[in-house]
Amino acid sequence: MKAIILAAGKGERFGSITKTLPKPLIQLGNITLIEHNILLLKKHGFLELIINVSYLSAMIIDFIGNGEKYGVNITYSVESAGPLETGGGIHNALSFLGGNPFLVINSDIYTDCKLSNIKIDQNDHGVLVMVENPTHNLNGDFSCSNGRIITGDTKKLTYSGISVLDPIIFKNFKPGKYKLIDVLEKEVNNNKISAFMHDGIWCDVGDIKKLENAKKLLS
Repeated sequence: MKAIILAAGKGERFGSITKTLPKPLIQLGNITLIEHNILLLKKHGFLELIINVSYLSAMIIDFIGNGEKYGVNITYSVESAGPLETGGGIHNALSFLGGNPFLVINSDIYTDCKLSNIKIDQNDHGVLVMVENPTHNLNGDFSCSNGRIITGDTKKLTYSGISVLDPIIFKNFKPGKYKLIDVLEKEVNNNKISAFMHDGIWCDVGDIKKLENAKKLLS
């Protein structure tokens, strides 16, 4: 299975840091945020990786390279006109991802999730990895019940930024700028998305405070 790392955002919540440094290249311990996820993917057998890039893309490409030093093969999906958000970014990379289900992971999370255990049922169109709600997202993102992502007012959990998706979910979407949640909404309504619960290490590293929290997990 191929995997795509979403790394095109501007990282504006990091303030002055990301004016000259793309968020995926921020250090977390001895390596960068994106390297943590490249190595996690490699550990779980994902060797064909796509990275979507836009903001300061040349810095990411120059630093990461073709993946040889990590033992993987990396292809870049460049959004030259500006970031296309999560949904539009994945759609833009479909030609690299092919016609089979693929794994999606945000570049700005730190986790020990067992990626190789995430399986998509043949009747489903996607699996979202869910975690208990952190303090910054107490209301959660998606309702879950009996291993399914559902509509309604059932207790919501937090989407981890990791999923396995069938490219069929983009069938009715055109190239453009839109969020992944816009794509998932119809699939959830049709009961085509399952949930994979992760109860291990997970941290959103979307701003300076969250970066400091992630550093504590390394010690």
